[in-house]
Amino acid sequence: MEATAKRKIREGVVVSTKMQKTVTVKVERTIRHPNFDKVVTRAKKYYAHNENPDIREGQKVRIVETRPLSKLKRWRVLEILA
Repeated sequence: MEATAKRKIREGVVVSTKMQKTVTVKVERTIRHPNFDKVVTRAKKYYAHNENPDIREGQKVRIVETRPLSKLKRWRVLEILA
């Protein structure tokens, strides 16, 4: 029986398209602070591989985890949402 791992999927906003075939995606998540019981927004930027040349900054995209493609690139663009 083969065990195949589910790949992580994240949704975020494209913040940079200045590289060739790479976009920077900012993914935000909300957590509840353990001490102050207040909702806090945390953000992280991911480098994602992108073959599609018509992705622009500010668009919402879905990215999926993949094998290492370069030193920092471990994600690829799955689809454009908006």
